[in-house]
Amino acid sequence: MSSAGFIRSYLDGVEDVVRKISKPDIEAVIDVLHEAWKGDKAVYICGNGGSASTATHFASDLNKYVSSDAPHRFRAFALVDNVPLMSALTNDDGWSDVYSYQLEAFMKEGDVLVGISVHGGSGSDKAGPWSQNLLKAVKVAKEKKGKVVGLVGFDGGMLRKLADASIVVPADSTPQVEGFHLVLTHLISARLKDAIGNKSKRY
Repeated sequence: MSSAGFIRSYLDGVEDVVRKISKPDIEAVIDVLHEAWKGDKAVYICGNGGSASTATHFASDLNKYVSSDAPHRFRAFALVDNVPLMSALTNDDGWSDVYSYQLEAFMKEGDVLVGISVHGGSGSDKAGPWSQNLLKAVKVAKEKKGKVVGLVGFDGGMLRKLADASIVVPADSTPQVEGFHLVLTHLISARLKDAIGNKSKRY
């Protein structure tokens, strides 16, 4: 296939996702996060690989873009951002507990955990089943009486089943899913900025 043909095919896939993605599911995630803001609850965000950078980006947008000039700000934290802690936990206890360990100390009733995962915990590679650290974090969040939001792709995996609200990107392609997760976090952020009354024109 030529580059021109590949580009057309890829963008056709993006259009297909836009047509098929569940708009009510997007609205449900927005509602969970809006309620968290209204109740001054914390939002913890995690993901692996490319989804880790999306987690950091989303936390930044919630804190700055969404609520910098609002009546009060989001308290959003990406669990991937404390590199010394992450490396210490991985070194001593393994990768599987890096998110659940943090939530055991941080998570309070009514707080929200956002898990971002291409496969939602289904599938495996050389290190074993994918995203088990996210699923452990979900378990802790539920035990702490928090809410869980999932941003997933493919069939959504276990994360979709466990989440209180989830958005499944209807694509069987990691680049499409990861790329559209960024579209979703920006859409969600833009709607929340409007919903909470942040009138700033700076962005």
